[in-house]
Amino acid sequence: MTTAQPRSAVRPSVPAPRTSPVDGDRWPDVAAPPKSSSARTAVTTAILRRTLDRLPLRVRFADGSTAGLGGPVLDIRDPKAFHARIGSQGLVGFGESYMAGEWDAPDLVGVLTVLAGNAARLIPAPLQRLRGLWALRRPGVQLNTPDGARDNISRHYDLSNDLFALFLDDTLSYSSAVFRGFPADWSLLAAAQQRKIDRLLDLAQVGEGSEVLEIGTGWGELALRAAARGARVTSLTLSREQRELALERIAEAGLADRVSVELRDYRESTGRYDAVVSVEMIEAVGAEFWAEYFRTIDARLAPGGRAVLQAITMPHDRMVASRDTFTWISKYIFPGGLLPSVEAIDETVREHTTLRTARRDGYGGHYAETLRLWRERFTERAGEVDALGFDETFRRMWTFYLAYSEAGFRSGYLDVQQYLFTREDEEHPAR
Repeated sequence: MTTAQPRSAVRPSVPAPRTSPVDGDRWPDVAAPPKSSSARTAVTTAILRRTLDRLPLRVRFADGSTAGLGGPVLDIRDPKAFHARIGSQGLVGFGESYMAGEWDAPDLVGVLTVLAGNAARLIPAPLQRLRGLWALRRPGVQLNTPDGARDNISRHYDLSNDLFALFLDDTLSYSSAVFRGFPADWSLLAAAQQRKIDRLLDLAQVGEGSEVLEIGTGWGELALRAAARGARVTSLTLSREQRELALERIAEAGLADRVSVELRDYRESTGRYDAVVSVEMIEAVGAEFWAEYFRTIDARLAPGGRAVLQAITMPHDRMVASRDTFTWISKYIFPGGLLPSVEAIDETVREHTTLRTARRDGYGGHYAETLRLWRERFTERAGEVDALGFDETFRRMWTFYLAYSEAGFRSGYLDVQQYLFTREDEEHPAR
């Protein structure tokens, strides 16, 4: 696969300072910094200053002092609030501080890429070993039981179909595209998304007469393309908004007789299928249910069937260290979400199913470009986001989410994989 373009070739985002106060009723944890003792804030300030001085950043404080080795600029406009938030809330506080406008960056992705690339050493080793004592714990309410999963999915995917349509391309694909080369251009995104889907369907050998189970409908593009090949598709989703629009698109394409979209948890699925396809769904499953997720895929495959999975992955050691931590992403973007590692997927499949990994391809650089295009589109259409009823704090939150994710892929901290699974006791085609 093509590698990511150099950072210098990527157009930076230029976030504007906050122009309005934070709505305390809607964003209570953002409106004001949490109470923090002066001693804790002082310790946090000292630790952060020592850490920032060792990073390739140029940090500018409101009093004119600076830190860092030079690089992308990080402007800390309210150091007291910034340090208080991080001291009491860790990385959750770092994200909330951005939402509040207490810090900014002319090249937000550049700053976050440096931080992501140094994630393992942002916190001093002694504090890392004591992580269980200070890190915020993931709340039990976010556990992905059948009821919990419905609530978690709804909080993100049922925000508004119109919101997602503002920054996604016409395919409404909300996962990594596969480009022919970099830098990517918006006009090529829809074709790159269809290329990704076609590659997954090819891996699964979906064609005329295939019976396909899709776990995670999105807005229906994969089901549409599978049905256009002559397949019959049963697609499962927990998002009412996504299901409604997916059904509209399927009907408009004249494929309603080939596609069924069910508001159903993967654990409630039945039947046997020639192919099971699931695109960036495992991230919402939760470690406690990975075994059940893969056992379900195994059980749904007919003899000779193929399972194809697209998954965002993170380094195994970081996954183990942070799997029980309450993060900014899990608080504001994907409640209950957890990225697996390649090792975790391999171990789960090996120990809990009859499946084997027949092929795995990583292409994280393509996700960085996909996210850049989404982020730029979202920024360009800020006025339309406002018109939908989303305030400035939401826009800053969503911008931070897209930039944070892009930085993860640009730094190599995150990757995205396409997997082909077949049965251990059946003949497999050559790779």
